[in-house]
Amino acid sequence: MSSNYENFSTAERIRMSFEELGPTFVKLGQLLATRPDLVPEDYVVEFSKLHGNVQPLPFEVIQGVLKHELGSQLDLFESIDPNPIGSASIAQVHQAMMKTGEEVVLKIQRPGIIDVINDDLGVLYFIADLLTKYVPESRAFNPKAIVDEYFKTLELETNFIVETNNIRRFAVNFQAQPDIIIPKVYQDLTTERVLVMEKLKGIPLSDDTALLQPNVDAHEIIKKGLRAYLKMVFYDGLFHGDLHAGNFFVFSGNSIGLIDFGVVGRLNSKTQSSIANMLYALSKEDYDRLAYEYVDLAPFTDQVNIDVFAKELRELIAPYYGLTLKNVNLGKLLMSSAGIASKNKLVVPSELMMFFKSIVSIEGMGRKILKEFDFLQYSIEFAGELIQHQMSPDKIAHDLGQMARESKNFINNLPRQLHFLIKKLNSPEHHFKFQLSELHDLKKSFESSFNLLFLGIITASLIFSASHIYAAKHDGDFVLGIPTMSFVMFVLATLLGLIGFYNYIKKP
Repeated sequence: MSSNYENFSTAERIRMSFEELGPTFVKLGQLLATRPDLVPEDYVVEFSKLHGNVQPLPFEVIQGVLKHELGSQLDLFESIDPNPIGSASIAQVHQAMMKTGEEVVLKIQRPGIIDVINDDLGVLYFIADLLTKYVPESRAFNPKAIVDEYFKTLELETNFIVETNNIRRFAVNFQAQPDIIIPKVYQDLTTERVLVMEKLKGIPLSDDTALLQPNVDAHEIIKKGLRAYLKMVFYDGLFHGDLHAGNFFVFSGNSIGLIDFGVVGRLNSKTQSSIANMLYALSKEDYDRLAYEYVDLAPFTDQVNIDVFAKELRELIAPYYGLTLKNVNLGKLLMSSAGIASKNKLVVPSELMMFFKSIVSIEGMGRKILKEFDFLQYSIEFAGELIQHQMSPDKIAHDLGQMARESKNFINNLPRQLHFLIKKLNSPEHHFKFQLSELHDLKKSFESSFNLLFLGIITASLIFSASHIYAAKHDGDFVLGIPTMSFVMFVLATLLGLIGFYNYIKKP
């Protein structure tokens, strides 16, 4: 780090600190770069500059990991290239040849990286606790929840068995589409720390020669790639969370291949429908609908003002409406809209943020292939197909079947739940808790009214009794020609009346 660090902004200094602190903090910064709803825009820009590329480890160290994980199965390899084709913070990748003649790649986890991550996570949890305790402004962002989300992401990313299962599921989802190639995984040779899979023969899009291959049409490649991506989002509910040009392979004949399935997004049917509705709302400039989709997806809150939220969305997006991919980055706009949602007291689901971030990557590839391609328009066409799919007889039958199963489960569980509720109500220790935000004011108003009524009754009783005694005019002492007892009662009634009047006029 430069000694003139004071010349850098706070965001730049934190980004440089993360780079020096190592892989855990680099990945945290990369996560925060996708969450403009949690961190200011200047931090998002700086964290976006972080990359996970690191110096490769000596091959002798990698060999030690392979021997520990694979043992005698290493004899199945004819050769392993000691020069890595990729080196990241968690793993590095080597090419190899099987004795059967199959070309494969090995993804090998860096030794000791789990211990480093666990130590760093302990520090992050400690910082999160300090922020929550001593910086009240941070509580709205729930620092501990951010670290929890990060921990879950790293836990999945560092377990290659999970990635193997992800690859298997994507292969099943695209088995009817031979022009979408998912690499074969050698499950018998894969462990938590070593992943062995087929080497794709295509050329990654990050290579300038990828689109120069014979029988490759740029229009066809981008349409096929986007259709595959949108199928993941709208049909499968399982999408590639890091689909950049280095993970997208182009084959002669317009086939495409995908690799690196460590980070995936999962969407339920409600989120899928909401995303389709969001894209449709954007295409029609229906900002009220877009705002309501955010509200439906976020945990319930009564603090959001829909009119204000929709107005701020309009101010953000309207100036870019009608522009093509060449002129505007839809993914970044959507991520900015998530920041507005957060400002309006909405908690944006992490899977929705991953979807927005993946659009940024898709648009990056789109600009590389075809600058005039309109991502939004193509998405709307596919979203329309999703709506037709949802209205198909098979989908309706599936939804009705699911509704019937859920209803059956509800009916089966109802007697047990009622029995539990009755036991709870009959418990001598049970009591109801009923709270309204206005209850305190209502209680104060009731108490004040009751006190005035009580004073009124006492005052009226005193006046009535004093008048009755005065009318009787029994023998005894008099004050100002009034029987003493009547006089005392009239005085008390006057005092109480004045007290009641004073309390009435000072009542808020």
